[in-house]
Amino acid sequence: MKRNKSIYTYILLIVMVVILINLLGDRFFLRLDFTADKRYTLSEATKNILGSLKKPVTVTAYFSEELPQQFSQLRRDFKEELIEYSNRSNGKVMFEFVNPNKDEASEQKTMQEGINPVLINVREKDQVKQQKAYMGAVVHYGDQKEVIPLIQSGSAMEYSLSTSIKKMTAENKPKVGIVMGHGETSPNAMGQVMQALSILYETEPVNLDEISVNINNFKTLVIINPRDSFPPAHLAKLDEFLSQGKNICIAINRVDGNLQTLQGTEIKTGLERWLEGKGVKVNPNFIIDQNCGSVMVNQQQGVMTFQSNMRFPYLPVITKFADHPVTKGLTSVLLQFASSIDFSSPGGNITFTPLATTSEKSGTENPPVTFNINRNWQEQNFQRSGLTVCALINGNLAGGMTSRMIIIADGDFPINGEGQQARQLPPDNVNLIVNSIDWLSDDTGLIDLRTKEVSSRPIDQMDDGKKAMLKYLNFLLPIFLIIGIGIVRYQSRRNLRMRRMNENYI
Repeated sequence: MKRNKSIYTYILLIVMVVILINLLGDRFFLRLDFTADKRYTLSEATKNILGSLKKPVTVTAYFSEELPQQFSQLRRDFKEELIEYSNRSNGKVMFEFVNPNKDEASEQKTMQEGINPVLINVREKDQVKQQKAYMGAVVHYGDQKEVIPLIQSGSAMEYSLSTSIKKMTAENKPKVGIVMGHGETSPNAMGQVMQALSILYETEPVNLDEISVNINNFKTLVIINPRDSFPPAHLAKLDEFLSQGKNICIAINRVDGNLQTLQGTEIKTGLERWLEGKGVKVNPNFIIDQNCGSVMVNQQQGVMTFQSNMRFPYLPVITKFADHPVTKGLTSVLLQFASSIDFSSPGGNITFTPLATTSEKSGTENPPVTFNINRNWQEQNFQRSGLTVCALINGNLAGGMTSRMIIIADGDFPINGEGQQARQLPPDNVNLIVNSIDWLSDDTGLIDLRTKEVSSRPIDQMDDGKKAMLKYLNFLLPIFLIIGIGIVRYQSRRNLRMRRMNENYI
């Protein structure tokens, strides 16, 4: 009887503890983040944005209900993220969840808000069918509104929320000047880049003949793919800009590859000599790399002509990046006829930091070059490694105040093109140029969020030994764990039995 009473007391205590934990959990939100990149921990940038809110922010989350497990988990993650935003903002961030699939009126209102359904695969009775689902949000701040059409998991969720709030609450956006007048690529041909920059900046074309009038209006100047010469007066204006402590981002072509004529030639604009005066030499060469992209070629087989992909080492795929805010989280950038960058210190306090380099099997070729699509590449063509294609220089670059420049030895990688020639860029091509401009222009730290979620550890890029180790570790560890627990329990019961036997004997 006494033993039954103890069991009931023990169960009652457990129930009370569980109730207490739930009550505390409802009142005080706590989330432990054990991920390597802390993707579920709010960044300092987000905390600063939330701490500076002057008016309430309302988030209306439009999520379909009764979705498959992975999408239901996304809804829970987003709700937990909003709870943390609310706590960090002292209640200034408020939210509600709406089920758009409740009725036709709700669905129409959701689409009017700018959130369209996506098709997801649902398994039902051993069959896979497609189902409409809504997973977006609308953020309101005063009379302003920002739409997040699709919620993504991890830190992409934080980036979408924080940039939406920042975009509405920023009183004066920093200005970024897009230099024109030397054959540079038009902003209209860089749609993805311009769209990404518009979140936090005002972008404006700049003519260097007029920059003295508004030089203090811009935080950063951007020069993309110049083709014509820079007169000395314009280079002097760039020096004047740097002397004010301003920053410049340059994506420059030193060579040109024409796949129509299959010829590769050198490009001179005068900007390369100006950079050499600051210790940076963008070499007039073509980088070749075994880790490369491909081109479509026509091949003849009998009377049939068909297209096939051919690896083309003049399109290096960059996967080696420095641990720096500009390149942290990037995984793969596709360049087009890139060149190598060298540094020779001109004296003073100028520092040089390589941000992106080629693979261990790369090389260079000097123009003029005749491209041979069917060329049989040999190992001896790739005798160099770690050639710098993107670099940062920092210091007293033009007298006056300390300034910074990021130089990328390819002017084509951020270009979409226009009209029917437009193409979709790989995500990290956009991230590299936008991160560079961000780091030079913005002090909020949101740059850390843009590429935080793209960090990946693809198993196909591991060596065979490591893959085998992970395979057997995943298979054997649970077995050994169960055996270990069994041995411990067996030993514990054996010791208990021995103690009882000794007690009975006495």
